[in-house]
Amino acid sequence: MEWTREARYQRLAEVSEDIYEKLVTQVADSPYRQKFHIQPKTGLLNDPNGFSFYKGRYHLFYQWFPLGPVHGVKYWYHMSSENLVDWQDEGIALEPDSFYDSHGVFSGSGLVVEDQLHLFYTGNTRTDDWVRIPYQCHAIMDASGNIVKADSPLISDSPAGFTDNFRDPKVFEYQGHYLALIGAETSEHEGKVVYYKSDNLKDWEYQGIIGTKSYPNAGFMWECPDYFEQDGQGVLLFSPQGMQAEGDRFQNIFQSGYLLGDPIDFQTGQFDHGAFQELDKGFDFYAPQTMQDPLGRRLLVGWLGLPGVDCVTDDDGWAHCLTLPRELVIENNHLYQRPIPELKALRKAHHRYSGDLHEETIDFQDISRTYELKLRVTAEELEHFALTLRKGHGEETVFSYDHHASKLELDLRKSGKTVTAEYGRTRSCDFQAEYLELHLFLDESSLEIFVNDGHEVFTSRLFSHQDANGIQLTSKGKVSYVLDLWEV
Repeated sequence: MEWTREARYQRLAEVSEDIYEKLVTQVADSPYRQKFHIQPKTGLLNDPNGFSFYKGRYHLFYQWFPLGPVHGVKYWYHMSSENLVDWQDEGIALEPDSFYDSHGVFSGSGLVVEDQLHLFYTGNTRTDDWVRIPYQCHAIMDASGNIVKADSPLISDSPAGFTDNFRDPKVFEYQGHYLALIGAETSEHEGKVVYYKSDNLKDWEYQGIIGTKSYPNAGFMWECPDYFEQDGQGVLLFSPQGMQAEGDRFQNIFQSGYLLGDPIDFQTGQFDHGAFQELDKGFDFYAPQTMQDPLGRRLLVGWLGLPGVDCVTDDDGWAHCLTLPRELVIENNHLYQRPIPELKALRKAHHRYSGDLHEETIDFQDISRTYELKLRVTAEELEHFALTLRKGHGEETVFSYDHHASKLELDLRKSGKTVTAEYGRTRSCDFQAEYLELHLFLDESSLEIFVNDGHEVFTSRLFSHQDANGIQLTSKGKVSYVLDLWEV
């Protein structure tokens, strides 16, 4: 199918039931459908939105184009859960049906105030000449799940000095006021985060630009800003577009990362921070959003995909999913990401393997297709260690640690189907430790690897042969290992 502009901006209601049900069947028959990740019923899923806890349930929305695996007119789709593991389909939450979101309900956030869940988002509009006008919009969900949009937008268009790339409001309460961070591109094509202040969630006053340090290779647009404070430090997350690769860093088409420093002074906008750090060293991670839950944890969910690239499942009528929820913890001026303990509820049959490796390889066969795996390696003379997954039919996915080079590497060169080879098939990062502990989740078409309690994370889509399920351990040097695997 040719995805013309007209096709991309066709509404779900404009398509017959028969045509849509054929798409539903096509997607359901895809061999790459996930078992334990949030994924779209049809079409394309992208940014997580409105992540919040309300009336005893976690609520998570995502941008959705229902009619195909492309970026078209966006809706918000709604999922909810009591435990962050079992997700209930709540259906469409927001449709592009108002003058201020006529060409798409873009990303935003959720905030519980006075027994209501307030939803903030960017309304995408286009004039007859296809000029974009962004609006920052507001809707309210009540305890029954009914959602009502405001009659008019909160903020119209971009301020002077900014382009129409002005979106993704993150709204939160801070020292007696409400603040809204918005991702922006300046007229000089520099990525920035701006902020507004309000006392009532309706009237918003522009405050200026968050005063981050100037540095080269910062990108032209900073999407999906988020901010929180923990242990006296401030963390600003965003997804910059337009960064150039620097060695092992910034290899994907677009990046996601954070600045860590002193809390932002929202009186002046000044932010004293360290260098920009990538959140994820894998191939497919973007537009993360965080929330603080009733236990006081800072939780993150990201888009397990990227804008601007195709997907193997495009031929099946759908694309992308969301990451598993992660807890964020600051330790030693570094942001750790850890899979939440609730995910243990997914575990089924348990298998344990242990032993020593010395210049040898061990193979494990008859392994479940999808699983959670923990591997701890202690070394006496470690030179190089590799964990190979999805091995068989000439395919393999290899995650390795080179002690002498102090490098971690994820190698997808033989991992099966891909449509993004132009961006390379390996991802690496500097890493040095006395031991290696891997905690990973392998779903039908995704892999999330947490290294040494979440110090580094590698997230990637994976499209391997259905019968390629072997596991292999390889060592140069002498190591001891304990491998726990839970079928999921």
